[in-house]
Amino acid sequence: MKILIVEDEKTLCETIGKHLTAAGYTVDLCFDGDDALFYIEGTEYDAVVLDIMLPGTDGLTILKTIRDKQNLTPVLLLTAKSTVEDKVKGLDCGADDYLTKPFSLDELTARLRVLIRRQGGTGGRADNTLTVGPLTLDTATRSATRDGKEIKLTAKEYSILEYLMRNQGVVLSRDKIEQHIWNYDYTGSSNVIDVYIRTLRKKIDADFDVKLIQTVRGMGYVIK
Repeated sequence: MKILIVEDEKTLCETIGKHLTAAGYTVDLCFDGDDALFYIEGTEYDAVVLDIMLPGTDGLTILKTIRDKQNLTPVLLLTAKSTVEDKVKGLDCGADDYLTKPFSLDELTARLRVLIRRQGGTGGRADNTLTVGPLTLDTATRSATRDGKEIKLTAKEYSILEYLMRNQGVVLSRDKIEQHIWNYDYTGSSNVIDVYIRTLRKKIDADFDVKLIQTVRGMGYVIK
């Protein structure tokens, strides 16, 4: 899953980024509000961690702006303000959750898991599992099984499979998959998605008559 972290304290922002990357997320970092709007409007994220007090556009204005545009990406607000009034103001602007500084990185990660699970996607369930026919993905343990048989995946294979399964039945272009799985600064080979899809097919579909991952010519890939 892809997360945007917007925090002007660079050390804190990078620390959060390293923690979430280690937890298996793809992460983009930005340090001011104007850049945050650019990132959010140009990239699809599964959640945004948003500081309120930012140089340029402040966090609440960013939140109002994206909600006015019907962008429902889950947003977790970070702030040094802890009064009930401040929390209510943030939630009324469209925030999904609120975390007061200082905070535990483990708590932040847990709250993000809840937000993403709540947001869900086709095939999503509240118990951390995604299913497409006989294929099951446990997002808590980052493990996959088909017909009860464990499938060993690399980190990128897992991320691509999770993205496909969260969008079950939806055709995803190569560009869309690449933008979602890698961070904003990534520059890779033009066929990297095709390579990963081939390895996923070998692991998931090769030993079975029913093929779950399908190519839609000229459009991309879909799992169903």
